[in-house]
Amino acid sequence: MARPKKRFQQLIEEIDRTPWGPAEQALVAEAVALAVEVGDERLEYEARMRQTASANMGGATDVMLNSFAWCLAHHDADPQRFPADLDNGGADLMWQFKWMASSLRSSPAFSQEQIAAVLDDMEAHYRAAGLGLSGVLTARFEDAWDAGRMDDAEALRVQLEATPRDDHSHCDACGRSQVAGFYADTDRDDEAIQLVEEMIEGGFSCGEEPEHALSRALLPYLRAGRPAEAKTAHLRSYRLAKDNPDNLRIVANNIVFAAITGNEARALTMVEKHIAWLAHDGLNVDAHFAALAALAVALDRVTAAGHGDTPVRGADAPSLVPFFGAHDGPWSATDLAAAAWSAAERIGAAFDERDGTRGHARSLDRMRALATEQYDVPIRSDAFVAPTPSAAPVDADGWFERAMQLAQFGAEHETLDALPLALAVEDPDKRAQLLSMRLGILIALDRAEEALQLLPERIAALRAAGREEQAALEERLELATFGLNTPETTAALEEAISDAASLPAWSRGDLAISRAALHLQAGEADAALDLAEVAARSFAEAEDVRLSNTTTLLAISAVLSKGDLEPAITLLDRFLAQDDLSTGHRAQALQIRARVRGGTDSYVEGATDADEVCRLLAELGATRALGDAHLLAGALWEDAEEPEKAVSRYRLASRIAGEAGGDSTGVDFRLARAMLRVGDAEEAAELFGDVLQREEIAEVAAGSRAMTASMLARALGAAGEFGQAVGAHGYASELFGQAEEHADQAMSMTEQAKILARFDEQEDAIGLLEAAAEIVRRAPDAVGALTEVLHSLGQAYGGRGDARAFALFDEVAALAQQHEAGWLLADVTDSRGRALAELGRIDEAVAAALTAADGFAALGDLGSAGSSELFAGRVLAGNDRSADAVPVYRSAIEHAAGHPPLLQVAALELGNVFESLGRHGEAAEIRSHLES
Repeated sequence: MARPKKRFQQLIEEIDRTPWGPAEQALVAEAVALAVEVGDERLEYEARMRQTASANMGGATDVMLNSFAWCLAHHDADPQRFPADLDNGGADLMWQFKWMASSLRSSPAFSQEQIAAVLDDMEAHYRAAGLGLSGVLTARFEDAWDAGRMDDAEALRVQLEATPRDDHSHCDACGRSQVAGFYADTDRDDEAIQLVEEMIEGGFSCGEEPEHALSRALLPYLRAGRPAEAKTAHLRSYRLAKDNPDNLRIVANNIVFAAITGNEARALTMVEKHIAWLAHDGLNVDAHFAALAALAVALDRVTAAGHGDTPVRGADAPSLVPFFGAHDGPWSATDLAAAAWSAAERIGAAFDERDGTRGHARSLDRMRALATEQYDVPIRSDAFVAPTPSAAPVDADGWFERAMQLAQFGAEHETLDALPLALAVEDPDKRAQLLSMRLGILIALDRAEEALQLLPERIAALRAAGREEQAALEERLELATFGLNTPETTAALEEAISDAASLPAWSRGDLAISRAALHLQAGEADAALDLAEVAARSFAEAEDVRLSNTTTLLAISAVLSKGDLEPAITLLDRFLAQDDLSTGHRAQALQIRARVRGGTDSYVEGATDADEVCRLLAELGATRALGDAHLLAGALWEDAEEPEKAVSRYRLASRIAGEAGGDSTGVDFRLARAMLRVGDAEEAAELFGDVLQREEIAEVAAGSRAMTASMLARALGAAGEFGQAVGAHGYASELFGQAEEHADQAMSMTEQAKILARFDEQEDAIGLLEAAAEIVRRAPDAVGALTEVLHSLGQAYGGRGDARAFALFDEVAALAQQHEAGWLLADVTDSRGRALAELGRIDEAVAAALTAADGFAALGDLGSAGSSELFAGRVLAGNDRSADAVPVYRSAIEHAAGHPPLLQVAALELGNVFESLGRHGEAAEIRSHLES
């Protein structure tokens, strides 16, 4: 048995160092199974004690109840062999008692008598063990509050407040959060906010805190007229809670917040993302009640916003039938709202019948009353897709026009969707055109076999239209004129072109444009242009405006493939000036011009073109193509330094991709980046986190995930979430290391070190920088990263008076001179001055600082020049050389003229220097000048 027991001990050690989650749960299950297999109840007790805690954190209520009951029975039978506290740093048996009553209360399947018995048993065990009763009172308070016995709950809260805390009291985070929730539920919003803010300011945290407390403060913040704090609390709470199904209540609170703050699209997205959580824990029915009420509120708001017909993705899952009942087809927002209210009412009635109160009915009344509350707190990570401004065609001829326009733009999938309706036209010539489009799209989508089966229908339509010669040509060439690119089709086209003199003009044009397209695919632009000219003449002779314009677009593509951007722009401008363009051709030409303008740094003009493409595609109902067009517009506005406009385009592109069942990961990365640029750091952090999670699931390459993690870290830092930012930078550096991207790895470590240094974790910061310096030297060509890392390490050394700084400064200065980086040279010279000052080398420090100031000033950076001079003045004044400091301060003030904070500090310090010199009049003068 030695080997299994050794494995068991390894499992226990691994469990105790593994964070809560699926990996930890699997380890616990393995430990329990191994202990049972060994037949050692003492080992099983160790495993099951951990299983109770694991199940509590993971929302597996049935597992938790069974595990706890087994452990309690064994403890009661033999307390010596099965002690209440295993002293492993986890929850002991008496602490776990607090979870039991709450778990029983969470399901109406357990009677009030059973809950009371557990509470009494808990108190008996606490008294027998000589423990304080704070934990017992907490459990009784929770029971009374949840049952709707509000007077009893208030009395117990007061008693709890007067009871001394002990080792089995709720932690500071949980205690404050719980009482804050009670205050909010009893309309004491100010007191609720105060408790939550005390918790946040004190840095208190626990398993589901601070995210639960923050979610409880959302409505109080809104009602107190503090929307900015509410938004920050929501974004942080949801970001921390959204990955654990046991946080269903927390997410429910956040869904309600989104719904009543004008963020209905976001609320719908959250509903779709988390609706499956209803089936996660079958015994946590009280959480189901809260979530169903939140869903109902949110979906009512979606309906009120005009999107009641929107399908709610995921709501038709079989696991949700017990909640909503059977339904024919996808649930709409309106229908699901009604079903959610009904389910919440049914569950609430069961609870109230058990409890003999109307506590849950009261909760539903409060939720329904939210229909009269509305707050404006914009969150821009999601949006509804604007409805298509044009109505759908009403007959086959209308669908024919729609399909033609879609095909002329190149919207392949939308064209295929429209074709079945369009093919109901009676005109055989129109049918022939539609079948030609379908054949071309099938070839483009690599569905040649399907196209070959369709070809006889196309030939039959041509003959019905009286176009015998074209029918015979296609019968002979098969798929050659529809884009199939094989040696055989190319040879067949060449032969047909050489014998084309006797064919009708349209057929000659068809052969020429087909071969020109293959030349273009092969990179043979000149040959494509030659044949495009032949095609253009032929279609002009045949008076086919549509294909004449198609040929022009092909010729423009050939010109672009040669890199001739200016001639291409001229052709595009001339083409767009025509008055015979279809909507599809105009949109296609505008999209090409938008890309060309982006490639020539005319970003605003390109973005304007892309916006017009979006408008035209919306008219055509080209949904998928519309998403791509919004993405293009967003990218161009971002390049044009207009991130605000980019955000609106990206979020529409993301929503379109999501509604079409596509992958919006790449769009969401761009959206989050644009949000960060406009200062929406909290929203950006949430979205970057989502993107990273999707990339992890999809097993995206480490380097790509590293970039996302790095951006997440930046967003967290900008949002003031420095602890999480450190972790994200650390994860990014690990991923960059896996990808062997050494420069980026070193930069992530450097950013991590900067945050640590900011909070006086100097030893850890220097250790990271030293490691980063070793790594970055593996990428000597990445000069920017090399200088940044070495400079940062030098500054860290210099701040501690460590002479190793100077060799690093020398290396950075040499690189700056080599690459003519004047600003970096001035900056590292400034750093040298500060390090010299730490070592007491005053003259050298001042000289270096003034040299740095001259360097900054020569480059026009007067603010940095003034900062260096301010430092030099301080060094002089602090070393009994106040008279020498005066002209340095005066120069700093002169350079700081455009930088008010620097100017104020320099003037105030100069006034103090004058006072120390007895020059009181000058001190007063400089101060009065500052005040004026």
